[in-house]
Amino acid sequence: MNNPLQLSMVNFSKGAYVIVEGKQKADYFYILKTGKVRISKEVEVVEEEGGNTLGPGDFFGVVSTMSSHSHIETAQATSDISVIAVHRDQYGLLIEKNTPVAMKIIQGFSRRMRYLDEALASITLKSTAGEDARHLFNVAEYYARQNQYNLAYYAYYQFLKYCQADSNVDLAKERMAKIKPYAKAVYLDTNNEEFTRTYPKDTMVFSESQPGQELYIIQKGSVKITKIANDNENLLAVLKPGDIFGEMSLLENKPRSASAIAYDDAVLLAVNQANFERMVTSQPQIITRLTQILAERIWFIYKQLANTQLTDSLGRLYDALLIQIEKNRLPIRSGEAYTFDFGAKELINIVGLPSSDGNAVLRKLFENKKIKLVDNKIHVTDLEEIEKQAKYFRKMEKIERARRQSSMRK
Repeated sequence: MNNPLQLSMVNFSKGAYVIVEGKQKADYFYILKTGKVRISKEVEVVEEEGGNTLGPGDFFGVVSTMSSHSHIETAQATSDISVIAVHRDQYGLLIEKNTPVAMKIIQGFSRRMRYLDEALASITLKSTAGEDARHLFNVAEYYARQNQYNLAYYAYYQFLKYCQADSNVDLAKERMAKIKPYAKAVYLDTNNEEFTRTYPKDTMVFSESQPGQELYIIQKGSVKITKIANDNENLLAVLKPGDIFGEMSLLENKPRSASAIAYDDAVLLAVNQANFERMVTSQPQIITRLTQILAERIWFIYKQLANTQLTDSLGRLYDALLIQIEKNRLPIRSGEAYTFDFGAKELINIVGLPSSDGNAVLRKLFENKKIKLVDNKIHVTDLEEIEKQAKYFRKMEKIERARRQSSMRK
């Protein structure tokens, strides 16, 4: 016998705080039934798309609740309000009973993710190439220069497919003919009937700026998510079995915001629009997982956006390492060692520092004897040291921000 869906109605008076940024325990999210709520953050980098005031039918607290992280925002009632409180464990039942609510949450997450991703890219990568399919040629050219012919061939192919009238068409054809003997690109034209696909290591699943109508679930292996900016490949994430990616293009029918490349030999389940709509009602556990993944990504990107506001470059490196520790839910104990899955160059890319500044600040970072490189990966002998340093720089930034605001008011 199925457990019944248990939702509770809660009332708050004008001025009341429903959720508070930084609070660790986030078990409930809220659907606003009546009244208005204002969302705010301690470090407001970009305003929410559509503004920071919510009305009936809107929801808040979902990111932190579904990612099981601390709250990333404060929600305050600007009038008397009534909300529906939904416990994290009830989300699967909510999907079964009320599919439109689940779809609204997922599509809202997807729009928010794209909006925030573009904001972060413009700040850290100084890049806004995004949706123009002609960018496929730049992606192909970059990988051709790196002798990564599988990736270059794939991107050239997609460029020719979507930009047939572009002035670089003949050059792309010429380049493709030269590298064809050395390239092993797969699934250049996807067959919608082939759900399970095998991607050899270093082959492209899709390229940034390529139109896409599928999401993918990793069955075996791993996939890296990257973005080309400033003639550099920037590593955004490494995904493992059970992870879902590519959902933004499927939900919004917009070009890919980043590239997906097989990091190891990978087996993927491809899900198109028709299959996805069936899955929403028939497999709520997958939709719950997708919501959790989107919530996790949004939580992470908010933290990265806040990181961009730290003025001390060394502080930004410590803060970026602490964000990774929080993201991976590592217990922070004195003397606890950990090796990150990236090296010094990737850390500089993550925070968006130019290599000229980055090398100097890296030297400062490695002056700390508890941080070193092991097999080209950042190794920490004491996680508590990272937390202590990051909190120190955050505190100094907060004091300096308050000082600046005070002097401006005088």
